[in-house]
Amino acid sequence: MRKLLFSFLLLLTSVVCRAYDFEVDGIYYNITSAGEHTVAVTNSTNEYVGSIVIPKSVTCNGATYNVTAIDERAFWYCSGLTSIVIPNSVTKIDTQAFYYCTSLTSITIPNSVTTIGYWAFSGCSGLTSITIGNSVTTIGKGAFTLCTGLISIDIPNSVTTIGEQRPDLHYHR
Repeated sequence: MRKLLFSFLLLLTSVVCRAYDFEVDGIYYNITSAGEHTVAVTNSTNEYVGSIVIPKSVTCNGATYNVTAIDERAFWYCSGLTSIVIPNSVTKIDTQAFYYCTSLTSITIPNSVTTIGYWAFSGCSGLTSITIGNSVTTIGKGAFTLCTGLISIDIPNSVTTIGEQRPDLHYHR
């Protein structure tokens, strides 16, 4: 019985500790659709630091996957992340994706992105400029809350929904 319990706990531990499906060149991914061969950038036990360039596609075990999303909390509290390049294949930046990335200074959201999730950039105090692509239709609640270095954002006409933000941040269309 002890052996069975130990084996079960070992299996459970390996499942719980593995928060991603695979890693390529220091970036971690979850498969979002095996049939469509799509993945999302996700978080890991290691903090992302420096400059990150997300590729349009990645190959793992002979299969090529298109990178179509940045998962919830993918770069959560990555205080050493200084810059990121998001490819035109990404359509969604999920909830708290860049939450408290305090060293991130600017970001360009490509035209492929349609949704920016709740609190996606909240707490990015070093963020001074942001360019939002022309396909974004939804900006979630608090997406730019506590971005104390951010003065204004040019919102494209494609945006139809903006969640509640900080009242002292001025948006321009």
